Amino acid sequence: MGRKDAGSRVSSVRDRRRLVQSASLPLWSPRVKRNLAAVAVLTLIGIVAFAVTHETTKAARAPTSVVSPRAAVPARPAFTSAEETYIRALWPIHGEVERSTVRLSLGQIFYKINDLDRRALKARADEALATYRRSEARIRALEPPASVRHEHEEYLTAVDLFRQSVVEVLKMFEDGRDDHLNAAYPLSQQASDKIREVGLKFWRNEFPPN
Repeated sequence: MGRKDAGSRVSSVRDRRRLVQSASLPLWSPRVKRNLAAVAVLTLIGIVAFAVTHETTKAARAPTSVVSPRAAVPARPAFTSAEETYIRALWPIHGEVERSTVRLSLGQIFYKINDLDRRALKARADEALATYRRSEARIRALEPPASVRHEHEEYLTAVDLFRQSVVEVLKMFEDGRDDHLNAAYPLSQQASDKIREVGLKFWRNEFPPN
């Protein structure tokens, strides 16, 4: 009888030990396992990306004997005092032209996607037309030196093209035909190209080379 009691107590102790050991083991669900696997994969990707970036940075910093094509281009001569005076006078005019052009272009896009009504678009077109007319008069009042006379004339031509483009846009409010927007676009694009060419010489930071 005593042996049976002793064996029963030993068995009970073993059972309790198994319960304690089982309780101490983490019970991970399939979702937790998937999350841990995802973390491990992301960590591995991060390590690989860091290694690639580190090697790329080292390669970029390494000295090379290859001469960059841009480095071989000679520096442009500095502007003369007369050129700088003219360019500074043109700059605020240029700012107004650019702002009106961007505002009207965005207005046409918003109108196309039904995010702007016709009345609001007409208000932007009227404002742009007034800006172009005012800018043209201000540019004609400037006295450019001979060295930038060509750029002066090109900028005037660009403003006139912008003006013609707006006049074309305003026709849609007379006959109700939206295809005037399509007809106005080439004029505006041509004007933008001309101003970019002028800007590449006058405002190099605003118009970086491609």
